[in-house]
Amino acid sequence: MVKPSSYSEAGNPIYKYEDKEREWTPPEYGEEGWSEKIEAHVEKYVGPIDHVFHEILSDLVHIDVYHIKPTEARNFHTLFTTGMSYKPMNVPEGQEDYRYAELMMCLPPEWPISSEAFQEQENYWPIQWLKMLARFPHDFQTWLGDGHTMPNGDPANPLSGQTEMNGIILLRPITVHPDFLTLPMDEERTVRFYCIVPLYGEEMEFKLKYGYSKLTDKFDEHGMNEVFQPNRKKVCKKSRFSFWKK
Repeated sequence: MVKPSSYSEAGNPIYKYEDKEREWTPPEYGEEGWSEKIEAHVEKYVGPIDHVFHEILSDLVHIDVYHIKPTEARNFHTLFTTGMSYKPMNVPEGQEDYRYAELMMCLPPEWPISSEAFQEQENYWPIQWLKMLARFPHDFQTWLGDGHTMPNGDPANPLSGQTEMNGIILLRPITVHPDFLTLPMDEERTVRFYCIVPLYGEEMEFKLKYGYSKLTDKFDEHGMNEVFQPNRKKVCKKSRFSFWKK
């Protein structure tokens, strides 16, 4: 297990990863029926799958991204992965129930979703993050779960030209039925579903200082859910007098 490089003020471990050179690794494609079980679970609780963006060249695990169109009940796009759960993550001792996960991201209804639209990076970056994060724990022999955050580089840069947000947090989605959050594959393995929620730098700093639950309390106060809004209001701001504080 990768050891933390430091700890946040809230006492949570902080990990730093450096890109490393390694040879291409033939990907895992999952056991027979594994991805189909995930697809059926998502369709049951979220909606019918409209399209699958198949990965052409895979490394470690084969990551496909699925698209569910907006509906009257869920007026936003839903993207979700299959492939992250093809291999168990390297979780800490005592967290064995969290070895398997898949990711999702929800985008506003006006977001362009097509192979042609994804030729533009401003439209494609959510897909890029879904694939990167789904492969990340297998590439670095680590794990990802509820409340984990990641900046967009060091120093952090905006996720795109549309927004000032420069990092993400993984959260359990709240626009779904609670039974959606976990999918038992057999007696020993359960897939958990997390959504990617972009963060402003001030929100990332708040989470590191005060902890995950304090940040989600702020989200609740502002009525925020997992649907990405490029210019939403910040749920916490930096104090004008913060430079006085030690």
